[in-house]
Amino acid sequence: MSVNTNQAQTTKPLRVAVLVSGSGSNLQVLIDAMQAGTLPIEIVGVISNRDDAYATTRASAASIPVAILSHVASGKRMGIKTFERHASEQLTEWQPDLIVLAGFMRVLSGSFIDNAPAPMINLHPSLLPAYKGLDTHQRVIQSGERHHGCSIHVVTADLDAGAVLTQAVLDINQKDTADGLQKRVQKLEHQLLPWTVLLLAKGVLSLKDDEAISQQSIFLPTLPLKLYLED
Repeated sequence: MSVNTNQAQTTKPLRVAVLVSGSGSNLQVLIDAMQAGTLPIEIVGVISNRDDAYATTRASAASIPVAILSHVASGKRMGIKTFERHASEQLTEWQPDLIVLAGFMRVLSGSFIDNAPAPMINLHPSLLPAYKGLDTHQRVIQSGERHHGCSIHVVTADLDAGAVLTQAVLDINQKDTADGLQKRVQKLEHQLLPWTVLLLAKGVLSLKDDEAISQQSIFLPTLPLKLYLED
């Protein structure tokens, strides 16, 4: 694949902020690649909406700033408007170039997304636009699908509806269970996310505006870019 020379020679690391809710296995993949020098990024901070998310432990172990926005001072669970206000302030302080939703389980408002200091991408466990929302693995099995996978898309106010940038695909086996399929798809996620962030860091993909997303470089095939993997 050809890459624009001027874009490829960019040496400044891409400043990345990550929003999480769970174990953070995809965050760990980014941390490992960053520390190994194979991914030209700087993870400037991690925001979690859960105080028990293991992802925060992973971030702290890598000396990455962490903001836990789960409960207010009274102990009550933080509402989405309060979360968004604090998250917006934190992101503005960190000034990322890219915001990655990796296992983040709250629906964000259009106002928050539109006013964020950087574009947002989300990792979703299905081949969008099919199977938006939750319980994707069980739903694809019940529907008798032959293929499954994961997608990285631009975050918009409409749930899982933004432009799809990249996808990774696998074949569904007759003996697959929802739990087993989830583990197989997660292996794809761990390859797709750093690959996509690398394309963004190198300027191969652009998130500057809708036109840039839809037309991209003349060197690229029609989006989404698909990574076909054998499991």
